[in-house]
Amino acid sequence: MLTWSQNYNPLHNIWLSALMAAIPILFFIIALTILKLKGYIAGALSILVAGIVAVLVYGMPIRMIVSSALYGIFAGIWPVASIVLAAIFLYKLTTKTGQFNIIRKSIASITEDQRIQVLLVAYSFGAFLEGAAGFGAPVAITAAILVGLGFNALNAAAICLIANIAGGAFGAMGIPVNVPAQLTGLDGLIVGRYTALVLPLMSILVAFLLVFIIDGFKGIRQTFPAILVSGFSFAITQFVVLYFLGAELADIFAAIVSLVAVSLFLRVWSPKEVYKIQQTETKSTGVVENYSLNQIIYAWLPFILLTVFVTIFNLNFVKALFVPGGALAKLVFLIPVPFLNNLVIRKPPIVPSDAPYAAVYKLDLFSSTVTAIVLAAILTIIIFKCNWKLVSETASETFKELLAPILTICSVLAFAYICTYSGMSSTLGLAFASTGDKFPLFSPILGWIGVFLTGSVVNSGSLFAPLQAVTAAQIGILPETMVAVNVMGGTMAKMISPQSVAVATAAVGLVGQESKLFKMTVKYSLSLLVLIGIVSWSIF
Repeated sequence: MLTWSQNYNPLHNIWLSALMAAIPILFFIIALTILKLKGYIAGALSILVAGIVAVLVYGMPIRMIVSSALYGIFAGIWPVASIVLAAIFLYKLTTKTGQFNIIRKSIASITEDQRIQVLLVAYSFGAFLEGAAGFGAPVAITAAILVGLGFNALNAAAICLIANIAGGAFGAMGIPVNVPAQLTGLDGLIVGRYTALVLPLMSILVAFLLVFIIDGFKGIRQTFPAILVSGFSFAITQFVVLYFLGAELADIFAAIVSLVAVSLFLRVWSPKEVYKIQQTETKSTGVVENYSLNQIIYAWLPFILLTVFVTIFNLNFVKALFVPGGALAKLVFLIPVPFLNNLVIRKPPIVPSDAPYAAVYKLDLFSSTVTAIVLAAILTIIIFKCNWKLVSETASETFKELLAPILTICSVLAFAYICTYSGMSSTLGLAFASTGDKFPLFSPILGWIGVFLTGSVVNSGSLFAPLQAVTAAQIGILPETMVAVNVMGGTMAKMISPQSVAVATAAVGLVGQESKLFKMTVKYSLSLLVLIGIVSWSIF
């Protein structure tokens, strides 16, 4: 079958070509914010726009465009949308069985102050889930929990997206750092150490930012000691683990230490004024003490099981069973994408020499995060003694509520895959790489663009890490630094990635309000991206 070679500068001017390559991204943002279209409609129209640019400007064969879009759609279904479906189904089970009421009150037993609850749930517990699972599950679960605690749905979604910065660079199990390091032949531990120079400090900033979003400077003043304990215990642990052990356990250790530190600190300190978003709610009078420790553990079992299974599935020796040559490798289905797999030829300087671009759909039904969450849900059904009617009603309700977000996720990944396989994404990368000595200032933007397109720091690294490493070597700086910067810049885009926004709105029942959530988070994303760029330019 005939191959097709990517052309990264079709207009013979890299910045004009980059302007053409940016059209699908700009169109999507305009459709979502100015035109206020629903996410899946904006995504579907962006597929058409990306296809038109790919044909008219890049000369990509139509059959390859269609195959790229279909590849993105299936990647959206599994694993991304499937993770959200499974996670929200599990959350709904705990709600319908009445156990979430106990979970809510167990959190209130630590503190009734909802500013500190955000630090416990969105910041620390979210980072734990990010380290163990990633791929949308942390935002989906923590946002749903915050709504159950009484938070406004839109605020809960925004808070959890922003909180995800703290752990987003290192989940699940460090693969956002290790995958790009492996692709570029670098040491993952060294790349992780360079992220440790910046991201732990960013984690502290995020802790303050979360409280500021809820209650402004007054909230920071009143909860300052708790923020310090939460942020610094998290950041110091994250730094130590990144520097000495690597990225794999950075989130999990940091989250556990932060949760324990704050919980112990609150035994000897409490804010003078307890802040509750629902001011009309009757003040708690210790009702939580009516629940025994066994009752609280029983209520938390779904999330305990989820954590256990996800952690087990991400252990190296378990993952080794499913890789090619492993004992269970046949349970992972690798499906070459017709008219696309190895038929697109990538060119230098994106790769060292001409190389076919693989397009193989991975269907890991028995070894993915989805499987781990489903196993936790099955055991929850058994332990909670849920009848079939409750299970089927919950499943049906979950699917109906998430149908629109699933369409959004699939459409976004479809146009992202067109951008990737046509070479548009690489054009944007080369444009920024042409800035020479100023490249460290613009380097984070590549990671940011990659995550905006794909919703994944891992995929962003796969897309741009080789270019980052080559450009760094050309301008005389260590390749590890720019690969680390790619990770850091990408993390700042997770809160506005259409995929993440769709997951968050689905989790809190605000399907169709993606534009509102995007507007709430984009200012923080861009501000932090600029900060990362300045820091990168200053120290690297």
